[in-house]
Amino acid sequence: MSDQSGNESGVTREGIEHPRPGREAPADDRTVRRRGRGAGRGGGRRRRGRGERPMVPKADFRSYYGQPILNKPVWSATDIAGYLFLGGLAGASSLVGAAADLRGEERLAVVAKTGAAGAAVLSLAALVHDLGRPARFLNMLRVVKVTSPMNLGAWLLSAYAPAALAAAGSALTGRLRPLGAAGTAGAAALGPALASYTAVLISDTAVPAWHDGYREMPFAFVGSGAMAAGGLGLLGAPSGEQTLPRRVAVLGALTEVGGLKVMERRLGAVAEPYQHGSSGRWMKVGEGLALAGSALALFGRGAGRGRRTTGAVAGVMLLAGSACTRVGIFSAGVASAEDPRYTVQPQRERLRRRTARR
Repeated sequence: MSDQSGNESGVTREGIEHPRPGREAPADDRTVRRRGRGAGRGGGRRRRGRGERPMVPKADFRSYYGQPILNKPVWSATDIAGYLFLGGLAGASSLVGAAADLRGEERLAVVAKTGAAGAAVLSLAALVHDLGRPARFLNMLRVVKVTSPMNLGAWLLSAYAPAALAAAGSALTGRLRPLGAAGTAGAAALGPALASYTAVLISDTAVPAWHDGYREMPFAFVGSGAMAAGGLGLLGAPSGEQTLPRRVAVLGALTEVGGLKVMERRLGAVAEPYQHGSSGRWMKVGEGLALAGSALALFGRGAGRGRRTTGAVAGVMLLAGSACTRVGIFSAGVASAEDPRYTVQPQRERLRRRTARR
């Protein structure tokens, strides 16, 4: 309704709400001061530094009432980064061990199977240590939940570890060969899933640097596991049996580095934690060791004892490179969860694209 002065208002039981000045109402002093000389009726030219200016600065969204947008992962960096590395090493080493059996390379088979069993046990220990007590791991085995990567991973590790231990025990002792053959086949069948499922595990979170990299992360994890398994073979196998681990290591290194580069290019600003800060340093060290170890394994072959030493040095570099990359990926995820830019900016970009398509 309108009163005699031309003001429009709404009448409620509590009285008049939201009075709005009509055309004839004079502007108050604050409105006049906000209007520059060139902002009058007729829309004249505005001078630099004059005219209407926004009274509220552009928001720099940092939190909800002082609380972070995302809760950063509470996992232990040592336990879970080690879990990621050891799982990849175990799964890929089982495949190397099975292939070594087919090629008749007994020393390499012993090294790969023993490494797979040891990595599986340490991986399980790291997971249980992070959970706090063994009962929490056993609780995950009460059900089978296909939508939970953690639940499936617990079942996968529980099935893989006995098979890997049986294969390693038979290879070391030379006894119970049928049981060892069954363990080798079972571990090799489960190996690819063990090497890649941890990529699904972290990509299934809301952490931007992990979740947004879901397309390339499995390739990077499988490549990193293969690089580590090849490095273990170069470190422990005799010089006459290093052809297979050398090929596996180089192919794995190229897959890991290539997959991560494609992921970083696609993620845009969300990839910054992989390139800067402490996580970026871990990633650079891992990439450098992977490429240098691959080059040494391919072109640094010596003769006799020198060849054996060169292979061992390349193996150490490849193992260390895989471990550094896993630490870098874990640290990058934590950094992206702590900074709200990596959550808000992609949301705004997706909203902008949807609006542009309408």
